[in-house]
Amino acid sequence: MARSFSRYFEPKKEIPRRVYLTISTSVGILILIFWSFLSYGGFVEGDFLPTPSAVLSALFTLVADGSLARNAWASFIEIMTGFILSSLIAVPLGVLVGSFRIVQAALEPIVNFFRYLPISALIPLLILWVGIGLEEKIAIIFLGTFFNQLIMVADASAAVPSDLLDVAYTLGANRRMVVSRVLVPATMPGIMDALRVSMGVAWTYVVIAELVASREGLGYLVLNASRGLYTDQIFVGILVLGTLGLIFDRLLRLAKERLLPWSSDV
Repeated sequence: MARSFSRYFEPKKEIPRRVYLTISTSVGILILIFWSFLSYGGFVEGDFLPTPSAVLSALFTLVADGSLARNAWASFIEIMTGFILSSLIAVPLGVLVGSFRIVQAALEPIVNFFRYLPISALIPLLILWVGIGLEEKIAIIFLGTFFNQLIMVADASAAVPSDLLDVAYTLGANRRMVVSRVLVPATMPGIMDALRVSMGVAWTYVVIAELVASREGLGYLVLNASRGLYTDQIFVGILVLGTLGLIFDRLLRLAKERLLPWSSDV
């Protein structure tokens, strides 16, 4: 028994799907039990840690009055718009930065400079430039994801072996064919991983994006509930944000498996 169990701890070894699901479910149940123990047992006051039933009741209330769906849809529009705009620009630029030294010399210092700037420090400027409406929220999510996304795509492009390109040249391919038929396909698995990570970043920036003069969104829901110390609604907002993030992460992972069968980790 011990020997059969120890094989699950071998590095980079696959485990049965049944074992994977069992462990994942067990950890979730243990967290729920610990949460219930602390809240129902009175070890933590309800103002700081609501009970699972209180959170469930708040969820039903927010669903019934339509506010949860309205706020979730508002955040979805903001996140997807900012994420798509960022991806449309960052992905091709990242491939160029990772593959062409002259582009890297031109853009990498600027990208690294802005990558370390806290986005919250740019909010006053964004308000002056684009106002406090939807555009400001999309701009925050765009800036929060763009520079990290570009660096990750550039790293994925730079990791493509030069020998792979040399073989294509040897077989008679020109520069355009090498880029479109060798470099880009070889970079795509890394691009999909970068999109997965940056999608998670986009969901975390929604709270910052809805910090100023917002009237809807999951971030607004959490911040508004915190003013009245409605911790049950705060938990609902956090759980919904996390759940939606997991769903989109899974969708991107499935897209990678279906669209990129040559990826080594699918």
